[in-house]
Amino acid sequence: MPFPELLGQVEGFQWDAGNRDKNWHTHQVSAAECEEIFFNQPLVVATDDGHSLQESRFYALGRTDGDRRLFAVFALRSSRIRIISARDMSRKERNAYQRFQTQDDEKTHG
Repeated sequence: MPFPELLGQVEGFQWDAGNRDKNWHTHQVSAAECEEIFFNQPLVVATDDGHSLQESRFYALGRTDGDRRLFAVFALRSSRIRIISARDMSRKERNAYQRFQTQDDEKTHG
């Protein structure tokens, strides 16, 4: 199933002390910032096939409400997004995200 259809079935986020605190302590990314990227455009999502055999994982490139660019790895558990890791985008990831943002702007503004 394509990710936009999967995202339409999501009812929220799954957090516990482990995954919420890890992102803050390791990369100073709050849970709220992780959630924000899923509501801002563009959101670039792809499968992360190489990192987990137990469950399907995805990665996302997105921006927070404060325009912070984040890279996040997540899984879908039932109808919830569980953030596994989140950090600032690398230079290569920012460049790729910028290309998607430019394409999105061209579609929106003609």
